[in-house]
Amino acid sequence: EPRGGFWLRWGGLIQRRPAWAALASTVLLLALAAPALGLRLGASDAGNDPTNRTTRQAYDLLAAGFGSGFNGPLQLAMQLPAGGGAGDLAQLTTALRTTPGVASVAAPQLNPARDAAAIAVYPTTSPQSVATTSLVKHLRNDILPPIANATGTAIFVGGATATQVDFAHVLAGKLPLFIGLVVLLSALLLLIVFRSFVIPLQAAVMNLLSIGAALGVVQAIFERGWLAGLIGVQPGPIEAFIPVMVFAIVFGLSMDYEVFLVSRIHEEWQHRGDATAAVREGVASTGRVITAAAAVMVAVFISFATGDERALKLFGVALATAVFLDAIVIRSILMPAVLELFGRRTWAFPRSFDRRLPRLAIEPAVEPDPALERAA
Repeated sequence: EPRGGFWLRWGGLIQRRPAWAALASTVLLLALAAPALGLRLGASDAGNDPTNRTTRQAYDLLAAGFGSGFNGPLQLAMQLPAGGGAGDLAQLTTALRTTPGVASVAAPQLNPARDAAAIAVYPTTSPQSVATTSLVKHLRNDILPPIANATGTAIFVGGATATQVDFAHVLAGKLPLFIGLVVLLSALLLLIVFRSFVIPLQAAVMNLLSIGAALGVVQAIFERGWLAGLIGVQPGPIEAFIPVMVFAIVFGLSMDYEVFLVSRIHEEWQHRGDATAAVREGVASTGRVITAAAAVMVAVFISFATGDERALKLFGVALATAVFLDAIVIRSILMPAVLELFGRRTWAFPRSFDRRLPRLAIEPAVEPDPALERAA
């Protein structure tokens, strides 16, 4: 079979029905990404460990004996005003015990100077529960401020559980900015290199589709529990760092595939001036390399899911899914179909913009050898 024979036929098949190919692949990616709308960032705990581990057995025994919240108490720290003391602490303790979602409140512990105190508050729900997160917010926003204002006491909610809530909140708040900056800078670079508005736009949208679909699959398996038994995981929140790490790694790999494929298509376009032939030849020349490279990465990432650590399983499934979808669905179907639909308009670029933008090249021009020139 001639080089790229299969991919030539595949490219021709896509180009005969580009609208249907683009629609079908987009619908598939959107369907996979839909569960990501319910993504809840947080932190798993020992309750998600395999049942044969002592950490899980200890967690279950504590939960059975003292309640689910015993595994993740909230630690309240107070700076008492001068002259304050038992009366302020009694008022605070009473308010905490009557708060919905609080199972019990330990006796306050005072320091020797009696100007600071600590109270352990045990929720009724587990540390990873959404109800515990709501309790932390309720205490900080509604219960504690009136008491602090009335008594002049500075009250802080801490502990491992509250720390995880804060960590997830910070990452969730910064994630849109992080994604926006990375996508904007990469789109600007593609705009300068390829002198096209379509290329950076489709790269941004398609990369987000593949990452969104991967997070949707992860949410469905690890949070909703769909097919979770196949890889041996317990449903729970998604680790807060996972979307950041997955986006950074997958976006880098996706851009590698993007530049590799688009460079070949752009080269054919400059050589022939035929948009259809450029897409077909570009896919034929790079399809084997991209799918082979993606297969290696998928095998590496999916191996993470064979261990017992939930975070590694989550990380591996997310990366393997994203790379697979990017190489097979996007680079092999959606992107060729979209470029075929745009045709020559893919490379339309105003001359005024072209003159003002700097010149960048993926590969530097080959300079003539001075020795050969002298010999000639």
